Amino acid sequence: MIFINHNNTNPYFNHAAEQYVLENIKDECFMLWRNEPCILVGRNQNAMAEVNGDYIKEKGMKIVRRLTGGGAVFNDLGNINFTFIGRTSENVEENFRKFTKPIIEALNFLGVQAKFSGKNDLVIEGKKISGNAQYYYKDKVLHHGTLLFSVSMGELLKALKVNPLKFKDKAVKSVEARVTNINKYLNNMYVIEFKNYVIDYVMKCFGTKELYEFSEKELKQIDKIVKNRFSTWKWNFGDSPKYNYSKEGRCGKNTIQVNLNVENGYIKEMKFYGDFFFKKDIKGLEHKFKEIKHEEKHVKQVLNNININEYINGVKNEEILELMF
Repeated sequence: MIFINHNNTNPYFNHAAEQYVLENIKDECFMLWRNEPCILVGRNQNAMAEVNGDYIKEKGMKIVRRLTGGGAVFNDLGNINFTFIGRTSENVEENFRKFTKPIIEALNFLGVQAKFSGKNDLVIEGKKISGNAQYYYKDKVLHHGTLLFSVSMGELLKALKVNPLKFKDKAVKSVEARVTNINKYLNNMYVIEFKNYVIDYVMKCFGTKELYEFSEKELKQIDKIVKNRFSTWKWNFGDSPKYNYSKEGRCGKNTIQVNLNVENGYIKEMKFYGDFFFKKDIKGLEHKFKEIKHEEKHVKQVLNNININEYINGVKNEEILELMF
């Protein structure tokens, strides 16, 4: 097994790097990496339904869809992600235990009583410190997991908090879990020190001596994957399952509710309700948003090309825009 060493904290790059290694490097590999603050959603999740959109926008966080299934997770620089890429066993549960075993042993060696729990978690005293997921490619498996070392729990709760009345869908929903940070169980160890410790432990565990660095050619290939997949709206949002969006708010002196039917990221149907006055039939406004991406810049373009007060008197474009996200 080789250890792939890099310090990039861009989540687009890190997920593209996983895909590149999985598809192009024959050796079994291990990587340890961190992300700047972001939300990672599972392959089959509705990205819009898993996050607090207003907070994500305010903080400028990226939302990235993983190759793997599972629930939405918050990452910041206090979290360490680990990736194993190797030959797969036919038994899925066996794969999960195989790749989490060295991580558990590394924690146990420090006196931290971590153990495997449920179908894909690592816990300390019943509290979750790691969620794990897998993706299969030919005869190989990509296994990755989180290690909550010193994550901002306040940020985590704000970023993943969703108004339950705002979204209603049939997609897989993330379940809030009791979580904790690993550093609470260690004395005077910082995240980089812990990261280096895990690297050393896993390398010794597998007898690994080689540090692998991406070449310039490989970095260009990874960047291509970033541009073609992980940074694209289609991958991160367009593949979301269909959902219904509803929000009510005050716009000027009006109380207005908007309902959207969204499929593959595109608005299929839209309805405005409220006590507003109008010059033109509201159906004309609703029709203008049909087949438009449910994405702020595209909705804004539509609003900029109409006189909103002809349809809803006494409102501003910004108020309608805020109502739709």
